[in-house]
Amino acid sequence: MPEGRRRNRSGSRPRAAVEPKTDDEKTLYAMGIVMGRNLAGLELSATDLEMLKIGLTDEALGKDKKVSLEEFGPKIQAFAQGRVGAVAAKEKVASEAYLAKAAADKGAQKKPSGLVYTEIAAGSGPNPVPSDTVKVHYTGKLIDGTVFDSSIQRGQPAEFTLGGVIPCWQEGVQLMKKGGKAQLVCPSALAYGDAGSPPKIKPGATLIFDVELLDIVAKAAAPKK
Repeated sequence: MPEGRRRNRSGSRPRAAVEPKTDDEKTLYAMGIVMGRNLAGLELSATDLEMLKIGLTDEALGKDKKVSLEEFGPKIQAFAQGRVGAVAAKEKVASEAYLAKAAADKGAQKKPSGLVYTEIAAGSGPNPVPSDTVKVHYTGKLIDGTVFDSSIQRGQPAEFTLGGVIPCWQEGVQLMKKGGKAQLVCPSALAYGDAGSPPKIKPGATLIFDVELLDIVAKAAAPKK
């Protein structure tokens, strides 16, 4: 049977994807994106999403409910936690070999926290402390090489108080000096943990950051004697 004539399992022809055209349609589509982003960490299947859509439609149109919300509403949190936990466990297993290999690479230092730190280029001057504001260029990647964030791609260095970022950065950047470059391999416990940061960062994900410390913009004031 030619591709254009293929039918689905129900015997009907599959519907063509609907493209949003009007501003209202595009806004509604954007609402769907926001809702989907909140569900990204659950790794829902097509069947799961279809059931979710039925519940959403029934409620929005005031139809009779197919289940008791009083009975199943309290189960929502446990369901979500179970799905997120399963995703996190799978990610951690996938990360074990990567972390072991990274720690064995030439020049790599595995810290007691689990951070794998590799100096690429030495800097000079003092090391930053958590209360310092630093300016950096960085690229963040998943263990499969996917780039999820990059100040270089944006063309704008990032500035932040070192003590306000994920533990991996707090520890790793304190080992650097101005002008230095390093790679930080961050197990999930030092990054976004079992919650992740959907949709780009899954629960339990190990992250890799290539970091250049451009400057210590605001050095913390020395305590008064």
